[in-house]
Amino acid sequence: MIRIGVLALQGAVSEHIRSIEECGAEAVVVKNTSDLDLVDGLILPGGESTAMRKLIDRFEMLKPLRQFAAAGKPMFGTCAGLILLAKNLVGYDFAHIGVLDATVERNSFGRQVDSFETKLEIRDIAEDFPAVFIRAPHIVDVGENVEVLARFEGRIVMARQGHLLGCSFHPELTDDHRITAYFTGMVKETLAKTVHL
Repeated sequence: MIRIGVLALQGAVSEHIRSIEECGAEAVVVKNTSDLDLVDGLILPGGESTAMRKLIDRFEMLKPLRQFAAAGKPMFGTCAGLILLAKNLVGYDFAHIGVLDATVERNSFGRQVDSFETKLEIRDIAEDFPAVFIRAPHIVDVGENVEVLARFEGRIVMARQGHLLGCSFHPELTDDHRITAYFTGMVKETLAKTVHL
């Protein structure tokens, strides 16, 4: 059985754990670098990106997370997790993990009170995914090797670059597990390639 971790420093961890298990994979709570060694793929959940970065630094996980991505292991960032993955952040001269070739703007859909849910068409996944936006970022632009999977009102809200996946919204806050299943498929594909090497 494949093992998918959820970075459990802050944010919507239990909801992702439930979604992974619903997709038939083993879910692993990742709190340190040794936990990271146990998983085939990793989800970076929604939450507060600044608080997450402080905890990543406290537990000396930034370099191991970058090495995880460099090794070709799939990573999926949702909301704050997308901010952690992005190479460029609007208004900031630094990135966090900085592996997804995209520029992201924080809180671009407003404050907590501006939260909303909408149906999204997502390439290769769904025509009607119930996307929950909470203080959501959006992807301003992407590099040439990044595939745009979904837009909302003209803004990019989901994209994939090989083994990296990011979205602006919170798929784990619904009972629709199609995005988690898609990521699970990415992990399976990566493992299959590794076995054949």
